[in-house]
Amino acid sequence: MDRKIGRISALVNICAVAGFAVCLPFGFLFGDYLASMFIAFSFVPLMCAYAAAGKPEGKAVGFVSVAFAAMYAVVILLVYFAQVTTVRLAPLTEQAATLLDYSAFGLFFNYDLLGYCFMALSTFFAGLTIDAKTKPDRVLKGLLIIHGIFAVSCFLLPILGVFNADMEGAFWIGTGIMLFWCLYFIPVGVLSYLHFRGDGQHRN
Repeated sequence: MDRKIGRISALVNICAVAGFAVCLPFGFLFGDYLASMFIAFSFVPLMCAYAAAGKPEGKAVGFVSVAFAAMYAVVILLVYFAQVTTVRLAPLTEQAATLLDYSAFGLFFNYDLLGYCFMALSTFFAGLTIDAKTKPDRVLKGLLIIHGIFAVSCFLLPILGVFNADMEGAFWIGTGIMLFWCLYFIPVGVLSYLHFRGDGQHRN
């Protein structure tokens, strides 16, 4: 059952990240926001599957990974549920829009980056749970751990005020960064599916 949850979660995650990538260049914000919620919905059980399948001596890092995954999901779902409900459906004052509208690079944009900081920390610890005995698992372990580096930038950029609504080319800069992330994370989903299917266990 644990591996089945891992496989299903990985497949949903792949589809959600791919959907996010497709919507992004066209500025289809509703699609991006909906895809982001499904990334979160699939990410938590995926990290739980890693924690359950991890080495017996690595249970603590598995629990840490799940804790950060839950923190990520709560923040992200709050941000994007607000975008597809309150921001999209209700008339907002200029001040409220500055705070709530993700595209305004305000409070909720900063919360979003904080959420991805938690996600990066979660993958870092998930990578530590893998006993990599095959080449696919070694690649997967490396991708998960290296993804943890994103935590630093996601935490510091809002504090430094790098992104703001007046920034020239902000949309395309943000789009480029997120497309790069999608290209990075889709292989994580594919290798996660193979990991929980067990394909890598009998060959190097």
